[in-house]
Amino acid sequence: MVQLESDTVRVTNRARAARAATTQRRGRFATVWDSPLTSYYMLVGATTMLLVLGLVMVLSSSSVDALAEGKSVYSKFLDQGLFVLIGLLPMLAATRIKLTFYLRFAWVLLFASFALQLLIFTPLARGKGGNMNWVAIGGSFTIQPSEFMKLALAVWLGFIMFRKNDLLHDWRHAVIPAIPVIAVALGLVMGGHDLGTAGVMILLAAGAHFVAGIPMRIFAVAAGGLGAFAVWYLAGSDNRMNRVKAWLGHADIADPQELAYQTKHGLWGLGTGGFTGVGLGAGRQKWSYLPEAHNDFIFAVIGEELGLVGTVAVLMLFAVLGIAMVRVIRRHPHPMVKVTTAAIACWIIGQALINIGVVIGLLPVIGVPLPLVSAGGSALLATMLALGIVIHFAREEPGAPELLKARPSLVRRSVAVVAHTVRNRANRPNQES
Repeated sequence: MVQLESDTVRVTNRARAARAATTQRRGRFATVWDSPLTSYYMLVGATTMLLVLGLVMVLSSSSVDALAEGKSVYSKFLDQGLFVLIGLLPMLAATRIKLTFYLRFAWVLLFASFALQLLIFTPLARGKGGNMNWVAIGGSFTIQPSEFMKLALAVWLGFIMFRKNDLLHDWRHAVIPAIPVIAVALGLVMGGHDLGTAGVMILLAAGAHFVAGIPMRIFAVAAGGLGAFAVWYLAGSDNRMNRVKAWLGHADIADPQELAYQTKHGLWGLGTGGFTGVGLGAGRQKWSYLPEAHNDFIFAVIGEELGLVGTVAVLMLFAVLGIAMVRVIRRHPHPMVKVTTAAIACWIIGQALINIGVVIGLLPVIGVPLPLVSAGGSALLATMLALGIVIHFAREEPGAPELLKARPSLVRRSVAVVAHTVRNRANRPNQES
């Protein structure tokens, strides 16, 4: 009996110790999760990892085509690396620009982006894949103005919703001037036949309006109008209808010229990769079988070379970005920050889901890059600049500025590490003697 009681006491003590340890771990997690700097570190970490992954995969997916074109195997990788370096400067600047700047210049940024987009209707316009949404500057250098218009629209929507914050219950204030401006932006993009960017802009505007608290009946009316327009727009072009038919499985995908060709080879690449992939650089689809392997279909190359592990890692990184931006929306007190962050979140995460949906066959091929990962200068620069703005918002969460000021600077920490190393080396001979 005594032995049984002692065993019972021992088991009870172990259970209490386990519960205490679990509570302590939960306490640590809750402390880290509730920290004002958690959103900041999540944004910086996920953005950095996606940029690094993008550089690696652009090198892997573009080397074969570059060699076939008589160029260096590193040519597209070096171009992408240059764009990353160029994008770091405005991105870092955006993390320090105060909110008052956007409140003062939101209209200026919007009109500047519209003026830049209007250049697609001039002789400077350049086309690719049926889209006429690039502008040539200085000869061979081209930019895609619609990417920067997305950023300007996100900032402007945040500003206008902030100015009308107490009036949004009235449908007239909820619609004017936001809906006409959005319609003009969509019209300018559709003028270049860029359906993918127009779809992303619709997601951006919907996210901004939802977080601003627009009545749901307005969403219902807008969804009906957009649905009717989409049917009319698709029916007006054989090419667009053929893309939808290929997506629905009504195209002869055995014909390599059919529009289902990309989707078919993208799925083959994902299926070949299995769980761990065939190995970095060992993919087959990038050997001129899969068009746009380094751009719109880079997710298929990731699935083939890095397998399910690689694709899930990409999804998790975008999930981290999304969660971090939702935290900023919930925790930051300023209405403009909430709306602009929601617009940028729907833009980046929505575009990532559209790109992945196209690769895995859930959506028709509409041609949008995977943010931060696909090759391309304009999309990369605009996305980095947008994330720089959100990172600044995360730095301004309640309590975050005080923690950042209390944190030792990089120079101070580096000096401390060097001094500690020097002291250890100086003391080591004395200890040995």
